[in-house]
Amino acid sequence: MRYPVALALTLLTETPVYAAALVRVGRVRPGRAAAAAVLVNLVTHPLLWWTLRHWTDGPAAAYWTTFALSEAAVCAVEALLLCPLAGLRPRDPLPWIAAGTANAASLLAGLLTGLLAGS
Repeated sequence: MRYPVALALTLLTETPVYAAALVRVGRVRPGRAAAAAVLVNLVTHPLLWWTLRHWTDGPAAAYWTTFALSEAAVCAVEALLLCPLAGLRPRDPLPWIAAGTANAASLLAGLLTGLLAGS
């Protein structure tokens, strides 16, 4: 999958998840919630993409280990970035749950897209 497609898929998948959680549970205005979702992804997605790119030619175990650790780091960074952008506190569970859920949905969308595209 090419980077622009991967970024678009991520934004199309994660933005509604973040927005729904932030608006419904966090009582964040819809525009602010959507903007926060896009901004956290614009910070983390390129870093994740370029980090994983260096591991694609190596052993599968190294790639999947790096993938798992990188996804965990992305969730943590997105949760922490979400706090000031959405007016939340880091000790609140909402940013952590929203980040984990949004990234899990995005990961699933990416895997299904890859399977359907035959890559």
